[in-house]
Amino acid sequence: MKLTSRFYETEQDLQQMQELLMEARSRTDDWRYMHIGEFTFRFFMVFCHLNPQEHIRLWHDAKGKLVGYAILGADPYFDWQVAPEYEWSGIETEALAWAETCLAKLRQRDAAQWSGALASGARQDNGRRRVFLGQHGFRYSGEFAEVNMLRKLTEPIPEPAVATGFQIRTMAEISEAPKRAAAHREVWQPWTDGNISDEQYASFMQLPAYQRDLDVVAVAADGAIAAFVVGWLDPVNRIGEVGEVGTVTAYRHQGLMRAALFEVLRRMQARGMERACVSTGVSNIPAIRLYESAGFEIMNQYLDYIKIE
Repeated sequence: MKLTSRFYETEQDLQQMQELLMEARSRTDDWRYMHIGEFTFRFFMVFCHLNPQEHIRLWHDAKGKLVGYAILGADPYFDWQVAPEYEWSGIETEALAWAETCLAKLRQRDAAQWSGALASGARQDNGRRRVFLGQHGFRYSGEFAEVNMLRKLTEPIPEPAVATGFQIRTMAEISEAPKRAAAHREVWQPWTDGNISDEQYASFMQLPAYQRDLDVVAVAADGAIAAFVVGWLDPVNRIGEVGEVGTVTAYRHQGLMRAALFEVLRRMQARGMERACVSTGVSNIPAIRLYESAGFEIMNQYLDYIKIE
């Protein structure tokens, strides 16, 4: 079995990574491989803060088909995905060795930025991945976990009810990116995910898999974006994902995110999705209750692992 590896190069590589995830999910289950929405936003974080051509490694078979990839992200964070027929054949070990070598060089260059322990993760029911991490010095941190939730889209979804003076709609053209980016920053800073410039959000809107009609916003009477919900589609498996969500502080407790959520779900349903998934922190009780009230049920957990030096 001859494999070759190289760094990420072009947007075509990004599309192939998305295709790998959808195909792999179609041959396994809902949780063994991440949704392309989650992956695309993770790629976007590398695009914003690092260099994809240095922080993403790809593996191809003898015919040139992508069969695996690895990402070394900020904080630092290591993730990998391998096609089912190539799992545990050596790519995982090679990927981790690459990430650790890369991280060692980064620490020599900027010790302060890369001083944190290397993190990774695994779904709760992915025993083989958890064993692999344990064998290579990772331990469950016990500090952070996400619940993975799922709901059917085969039943009617309520019309979104919106507070007086607000409008639920999709993003306008790229010209609205600065307002959308400002709302994202207000909700998500100081976390790394929140550090997105106006120009970067405009680039985000150009990524493969992003669809403007699934970037739903609640807009106040003065035109300010008060809340947002991003939706993603996996047309191969007919499963949508609810991605980054949030409500600007000044507009909370008015049901705006709930209204935007229902609008996204209705749009997913209209596009042929049969299920929708979402993830949130296990300690984020308000979010869990919101999703449960919208028909989602907890199905799995994602656990963070830390490399013990």
